[in-house]
Amino acid sequence: MKIHIVGGGPAGLFFAYLMGRANAGHDLHVYERDAEGATYGWGLVFSDVALAFVREIAPEVYDSITRGQVVFDDMEIVHQGQHVTLAGNTFHRMSRLDLLTTLYWHCREVGVHLAFECRCDDLTGFGDADLIVAADGANSAIRARYRERFAPTLDERPNLLAWYGTTRLFEPLSLIFRQNQDGLIIAHCYQYSRTHSTFLVEVPPDTFHLAGLDRMSEADSLAYCEAAFAEDLQGHPLLSNRSTWFRYGIVKNTHWFFDNVVLLGDALRTGHPSIGSGTRLAMQDAIALSEACQSCAGCVADALEEFRRIRRPGSDSLQQAAIKSTQWYENLGSKLHLDPISFAYDYLRRSGRVSHAEIQKRDPALAAAYERLHPVAERS
Repeated sequence: MKIHIVGGGPAGLFFAYLMGRANAGHDLHVYERDAEGATYGWGLVFSDVALAFVREIAPEVYDSITRGQVVFDDMEIVHQGQHVTLAGNTFHRMSRLDLLTTLYWHCREVGVHLAFECRCDDLTGFGDADLIVAADGANSAIRARYRERFAPTLDERPNLLAWYGTTRLFEPLSLIFRQNQDGLIIAHCYQYSRTHSTFLVEVPPDTFHLAGLDRMSEADSLAYCEAAFAEDLQGHPLLSNRSTWFRYGIVKNTHWFFDNVVLLGDALRTGHPSIGSGTRLAMQDAIALSEACQSCAGCVADALEEFRRIRRPGSDSLQQAAIKSTQWYENLGSKLHLDPISFAYDYLRRSGRVSHAEIQKRDPALAAAYERLHPVAERS
């Protein structure tokens, strides 16, 4: 098969690698708009469950991306100035650039052609392709160009985010909730290398406007966030990498494909940083599409139908959890009065996928502390 893949992120690269590994006769081309080595953001996190999918289908890739990575078992919630540890939350962390570089290497090993600084806004020139994969991100140019065929919807959420880095090493994946004169400000932070942590700042619209962040330069916004989290940063700076404020959009598509063109990763559907689902969804998409192509013996129409059939239930379920998590962050006003233990417990149950029994198993100390505070609480 001749396959053109638009977008050199985890979805497109992992799919290209799996197809190249399965059959050296495939003619595989990946087109990435940015230069090789350029990437937005800082680190990534994977849960044990997320990486298990990679280990099962491609142990050689799993070994490469986990070599030397940072792994910690605990999370920490900082609320009302108190630190609450959440046990049994193993996350693997790595640099986004390291992940991409590893996938580049594996792709080249199986003969995938990688083209950088190559913007593809439509399908002109791809008439010779058996399959075209649009894996060009949440703001997919291909999806926008053919929106009448995919029928996408975009639900732009109200909170604003800025993606910073820092040299302060947050060993537990930390969620910090601070209130200042302008309102609530939240940090999602975690060490992802021996020298750096991701520091994602989230603010509701009221805080954003009262603080004047809507009128600040990138440098002034960074300085404001450094001051807001001075206690947590402990003298370390925040670092910018095109760290401008943005609103996160929940993307859905009525149609996952048309003719021989299919969406993959964030172009197909987005998760949300609050549950770290984007890269997991992307790589699971790649696995499902490659398996569908192989099981359907090169019949693209059948493969795309099979991809949708096997992937949609899990995709929809995880996206729904992401939406519930997003809504939890957007509606914290009624929860900020909670004591730190009750607040942390409410956080764990935010997506509707974690029961009290599961918290008892994963983190018996937190469950017991919550039960002491709420002896007649419902334990569903």
